[in-house]
Amino acid sequence: MFRLGSASRGVLLAAALLLPTAGVAIVVPVTTPAQLIAAIDAAAPGDVITLAAGTYDITQNLNCDVAGTANAPIVVRAAIHLGALIRFDTLEGFKVSARHWVFEDLDIQGVCAAHADCEHAFHIFGDADFLRIRRSRLRDFNAQVKSNVTAGQFPDDVVIEDNEFADSAPRQTDNPVTKIDVVGGRRWIVRANFIHDFEKALDNYVSYAAFLKGNSRDGLFERNLVICERDHAGGVRLGLSLGGGGSSPGSICEEGTCTPEHQHGTVRNNIVINCPADVGIYLNSAADTKVYDNTLIATTGIDVRFASSTADLRNNLVAGVIRNRDGGSSTLGSNLTGITTAQYEQWFVDPLAADLTLVDGTVFVDLAEALAAVPDDYCGTTRDSAPDRGAVEYAGAICETTRAGGATGVFRDGFSTGGTGQWSAALP
Repeated sequence: MFRLGSASRGVLLAAALLLPTAGVAIVVPVTTPAQLIAAIDAAAPGDVITLAAGTYDITQNLNCDVAGTANAPIVVRAAIHLGALIRFDTLEGFKVSARHWVFEDLDIQGVCAAHADCEHAFHIFGDADFLRIRRSRLRDFNAQVKSNVTAGQFPDDVVIEDNEFADSAPRQTDNPVTKIDVVGGRRWIVRANFIHDFEKALDNYVSYAAFLKGNSRDGLFERNLVICERDHAGGVRLGLSLGGGGSSPGSICEEGTCTPEHQHGTVRNNIVINCPADVGIYLNSAADTKVYDNTLIATTGIDVRFASSTADLRNNLVAGVIRNRDGGSSTLGSNLTGITTAQYEQWFVDPLAADLTLVDGTVFVDLAEALAAVPDDYCGTTRDSAPDRGAVEYAGAICETTRAGGATGVFRDGFSTGGTGQWSAALP
């Protein structure tokens, strides 16, 4: 239904309380920036704020500080997938501090003249549990998603799924550059995202695709496609990390301590490509970590670093080496390391372009350990009793590896400037 008057709205919301399993969806149509701002400011449980196709130029924060419910979340969505372009010229875009918000099918771009002035598309903090960001494109921010503590609360149970994250050019800033930057929080799921082309061009030149740190717990990275260098190159670009570059002081971390940086995390079924200056997976003070069935191409490998890091690594295909550094420890099984790009090119059609169509699987097909923690693969295909090493199970249906998350993923080749300086979508 569409937005009704206050009396009718009150009746409907009262009815929703009597029918908690159903909820009431109230469509709030938006066609202008002013209407979007007003809809966010007036949001209530069950609202489905629906943006018509068009461009929305926003120069202020959008404060998402009213809670939805499990049965009546507050949804912000585009009527047409990627049809609504939100251009933020402000330090932070959506500031989410309340639970049960959903954002989907949006195209969000930072357009600040100075890169230091466009920090986050989403700043998530406090009681922002059960947030969902999905099927959206987020580009040209220092950290498209940033999460941290406020008043002792960390957002938990967040899902970031089936999105694209990238920057059109290196970020001219000495602020942190990480596409998904999470400090604290529990049970985060980062799944089936396409993350590519991110660079910190000033100061230490180190950037990450994504990390969970700050004594966060039970995080999951799975079925993500990371290409550190696709449209531009430079700097020191790392793939997925539990621990990132570390956190301090202890007051910003869970339970007042940043050691370990992460506990009980899982990194499985990811494809990480072309991170030539550093590792594809980095564990920094990450305790009890499971690293299973990932494929790393043209990276320096996997680091397990510092005494708090303990990891079990199995069934990974790894360009580079698996290293225990500065007291880190690991157990290993059925990994292949030291794989050169030339070897990958003998095994797959076009590995640097993420086309892992099989040419020759002699050394990894049917040669992995069966793991209860990895029942399926990058595409969600069930692994058989003699599973394959790496992110893809070569049995049954063909796995579409150039699309984040496989054949059901939204993003395929993503976006590129095409030499014109203008963004254009290359959608399935």
